[in-house]
Amino acid sequence: MNQNFSASDLEKVSTLKEIRQRNNDISWILSDYLNNNPCLITKELMDQINDDDCSLSEERIFLTFLAAFCELDIENKAYDKQLVDDYLRRSVKKLDAGTYLENPYYRNIQIPEVKFGNWELKYEKYSPYEAFVYNDLIVETDLKEIPRIGFFNQEFRFPAVMENNHEWMAIKPNEIETMQHAIDTIEGKVVTFGLGLGYFAYMASIKEQVKSITVIERDNQVIQLFERYILPQFQHQAKVEIISMDAFEYIAKQMPQQKFDYAFVDLWHDVSDGLELYLKIKKMEYLCAHTQFMYWIEDSLLSGFRWQIFDWIITNARTYDEIETCLRKPF
Repeated sequence: MNQNFSASDLEKVSTLKEIRQRNNDISWILSDYLNNNPCLITKELMDQINDDDCSLSEERIFLTFLAAFCELDIENKAYDKQLVDDYLRRSVKKLDAGTYLENPYYRNIQIPEVKFGNWELKYEKYSPYEAFVYNDLIVETDLKEIPRIGFFNQEFRFPAVMENNHEWMAIKPNEIETMQHAIDTIEGKVVTFGLGLGYFAYMASIKEQVKSITVIERDNQVIQLFERYILPQFQHQAKVEIISMDAFEYIAKQMPQQKFDYAFVDLWHDVSDGLELYLKIKKMEYLCAHTQFMYWIEDSLLSGFRWQIFDWIITNARTYDEIETCLRKPF
């Protein structure tokens, strides 16, 4: 660490390190639960508590079980209690299935259950009280990062595309929530990178303010599957153009001449495979200065980048203000 820091700056850096540690701890704890035991909380468990004390909300009961199954001892361990109070209490949310079922894509697009080479279209489901990530991180002013864990109190079906029996893409609440800001914002001539099940393309195409939506997708099997089974259901097919091409090649060679108003980039599954791609495309934005770029789960991607460079920053920065500036606005 820079030896020229004042005592006050050293204290602030120490606080920031503690926040990073708590962010990491709650992330690992929830990741373990979601990846290995997302269905431990069942309707039977929830009903049992409701029968004993009907005054408790479902969110409160769910939170209690989640903390217990994550082995957080809030009665005897102050650190565990802090994680629950500062993170989990604000993280957990009961979701309304009806809200998502009223989404235009859910209402108007029917996914046939068919196989297509190594690919398969089908419906998957969340069980009642199964836990899942339903939205991007909340990043607070002190850089505390709140994961957003949701559940339904009933079974919830969602369309998915599988590759060799592994989920490649699905239209879940997380996809709906994390794309909504971009969908609300876009207008004019739009390009999107990554096709999936065509959720973003569909939602863009039904907006009157969007004149055209160009989709860049390099996998020809995905394009064929989409054009055969999904695109015919679009009310505004004429707005949609699909180009089979690598995203980076398109940005470098063709996009600068097209003068798009907005670009939405969704080429990754999560932060683990997305950060490198995100940074690579950010460096190419200057080629299309007239286009506003937007990125799927950007807050989570920036979190990964922010803490990746944290140690380098505190070694080279001269004041805490420089650290804070870099962490809050990496670009």
